[in-house]
This record gives sequence, C-alpha cells and structure tokens, in this order.
Amino acid sequence: MAYSGPSEIVEKIRSDIQSRVGSARFFKAFLSKYWYPIVTRRLMDDDHYFLNWGYEEDPPMAIPLEPSDEPNRYYIQLYHRTVAQGDIKDKDVLEASCGHGGGANYLVRTFGPKSYTGLDYNAEGIAYCQAKHKLPGLKFVHGNAEDLPFPDGSFDVVVNVEASHNYPTFTKFLDEVARVLRPGGQLLFADMRFREDVPEWESELANGPLRITSERVINEDVMRGLERNAERGMALIRRHLPKFMHNFARDFAAVPGSRSYNNLENGKMSYRMYSFVKD
Repeated sequence: MAYSGPSEIVEKIRSDIQSRVGSARFFKAFLSKYWYPIVTRRLMDDDHYFLNWGYEEDPPMAIPLEPSDEPNRYYIQLYHRTVAQGDIKDKDVLEASCGHGGGANYLVRTFGPKSYTGLDYNAEGIAYCQAKHKLPGLKFVHGNAEDLPFPDGSFDVVVNVEASHNYPTFTKFLDEVARVLRPGGQLLFADMRFREDVPEWESELANGPLRITSERVINEDVMRGLERNAERGMALIRRHLPKFMHNFARDFAAVPGSRSYNNLENGKMSYRMYSFVKD
C-alpha cells in the first residue's frame, strides 16, 4: 500500500491506534504492517539484504567469506553462529521471518541444505527476495510465522533470527514450529527481550513443545557487531529515510548511542542464542 507522505502515514497509524488495545500489541502490528514494507521500499535500490543487528566475537570469528559477502560480515556472522549450533546439510530447512533473504542466500551457499524455504509476513519483502535470490533449492513464500502454511512434519530444521519479539503470540509460533518439524528436528534461534519480559520468555521456552539443547546470552557479541556496522547503518538511514524517521530508525537499527544499543549495554535487554530439538 502506498502513502503520499508523512502526514498520511501518521493519520493511518493514529486510526489504527484507536482500534487496538495495548501499546505493545499495536507496536508489533505497526512494525509488521507499515515499518517493514517501508524499509523494503527504501532499501531495495541499495540491495540491503540483512535486517539483523550483527554479531562479532572476541577474538573475531574470521570466517572465510566471498568478496561479495564481506560488506555484510557482521550480519552474516549472526546467521552463521546461530545455524552452526545444529546441522542443516542435506536437510529441509524453513526460515521463519526471512527478511530480505540475505541469511537464506548465505546459508544455502555455505551449509548445503537439501532445500531452504524463506517465509515472511512482509509481502513486499518476499517479492524482493524472489527477485534477488535465485539459487537451486531456495524459495520464498508469503506467510505468518504463527500460522505456517505447511503440512505437519515438513522440515528437519527451522531457523529464526531476530524476529520473534515482534510476534503477537510467541507460544503460537513455538507450537507451529513443533508441528512442521519432523521428530528429531531442530529450531535454531536467536532473539532478544526486555529484562521485564525475560521471565515470561523463559517460562514459554521451558514449557513449550521443544527441548532446549543449548542457550547463551550474546549481548556483548551483538554490541561488537553493531559497533562495526555503525557507520554503514547511519549512512543508510541518512540516504534513504526522511529526517522525521531518523530517531526511530536509529533505535530500530540499534546504532551505538541509541536507546536500543544502550539497553543491551546496561542489561535492560537480553539477547540470546538457543537451539532446540523435537523429541
């Protein structure tokens, strides 16, 4: 859906606020319905294939990359480390919330899955992926992570990177992942929550349909990635977004000095990496 300018966007958002209950629920709906399509339209000319915050270890990971991948190193490393918790070689893989498809493209080329399906709620993002990422065994479909459009037992692995915090009902996502996984299948997962939401998150994971096999807090690794991506992130914001969107975009991208970055630094937000198995 196209909007003529900032005033029309603001008016539409105001109308939606009046019809929704709860600011957190509205904000998640706003991101899915408005913000991600705006990001896709603004960044498509730059071939910006990654929407995650990035990742770097100490000492540096130094994974070998193709020259064309090097500008995206820190985004790629988050995908690499998340998926390296398991094994996707010769497996049928689903990525729920694949964004602009950069992670899917890299993982197919690097880890050799049998098939890889990227799903996202942003229809414009899926169209972008279909146009930009053409590899054998890789496909993209429009759909909802809380209502996956696949039969039971369709996949060996589900990948989910920095997305589930936007899902209205996280437990529905976990149930859907368990449904589409085959016995012995894995969920390879990385995401964040605010400190006050962590107890509920931990409870949902512990009482969910999948068994936790590994868990790690990665705030410092993500902050290093953000620091190394800072210059590029701000250049993209200045080049592609009107000034009235800059503060929100800085928080969205967690540019060092933003509230999101500070929340990672002072522990108000916990970023974690998990792997799960379906028994």
